[in-house]
Amino acid sequence: MPASGADGARVIPISAARGAPPPGPSDERLAELFAFLRRRVSGEYEVDEFGFDPELNDKVLLELIRPLYHHWFRVETLGLENVPADSGALVVANHSGTLPVDALMMQVALHDEAKRPVRLLGAHLVYQLPVLGHLARKTGHTLATPEDADRLLRKGELVGVFPEGFKGVGKPFSERYKLQRFGRGGFVASAIRAGVPIVPCAIVGAEEIYPKVGDFQTLARLLGVPYLPITPFFPWLGLLGLIPLPSKWLIEFGEPIRTDEFDPDEADDPMLVFNLTDQVRETIQQRLNALRLRRGHAFPPLF
Repeated sequence: MPASGADGARVIPISAARGAPPPGPSDERLAELFAFLRRRVSGEYEVDEFGFDPELNDKVLLELIRPLYHHWFRVETLGLENVPADSGALVVANHSGTLPVDALMMQVALHDEAKRPVRLLGAHLVYQLPVLGHLARKTGHTLATPEDADRLLRKGELVGVFPEGFKGVGKPFSERYKLQRFGRGGFVASAIRAGVPIVPCAIVGAEEIYPKVGDFQTLARLLGVPYLPITPFFPWLGLLGLIPLPSKWLIEFGEPIRTDEFDPDEADDPMLVFNLTDQVRETIQQRLNALRLRRGHAFPPLF
């Protein structure tokens, strides 16, 4: 029993007063880390048929780029209500920035704010690089082929595509926020076949992170890559030139464009595919123009 003092007051033993404190946030994070490592070692985690590892994606890969999202680019998202909560959809976005950082920022936006993982469709070049290709698969990316797109959309997945490809991400700074050609509209055909909506996505901010002012074209051809950029800082500052500039980003998800009113066989109609592709492209271009005005200065103070 607790002892009483001379005045009858209750005295709490020193050992009780100095008992172990309740677990704090750092203890909980440490426990989560050990549990995560235990699952990795024992193989108690799931990977789907495309190689997507949801736990590794959330706990490690996205965790590494979230500081860029929140504190460096200060990404602001708009139109999240236009992203379907639990059904298939195709998110179509503009592509820019010399390095495809915009794909990663869109991935964080959809995962953390729309609460949906996005399955990004990537170029073949990505999967020819051993480490990068493996990591891309782990984060849910897959080849930009009609077959993979169709399978994912029919499973009710949220699929992301950048139809400009390397033409968009590698264009010079003088052509910033001017959409390049959208290819032959294969993404539209996939959406029609699956009967899912197309969600136009406009991304402002990526154009300024690595302003491309030139290109080592001969060396790029020798290495088998689309381009080797020259920026105001790279290659002149070496690795420091690879630090992206802290531009302010806006990502807007537009009103979905329905495709379920078409018969799946109409995916083979070139005129229908062309018209829908042009509609998506024009919608994204208009939103890019509006978002640039809304954002204002590309480099507001960080603090």
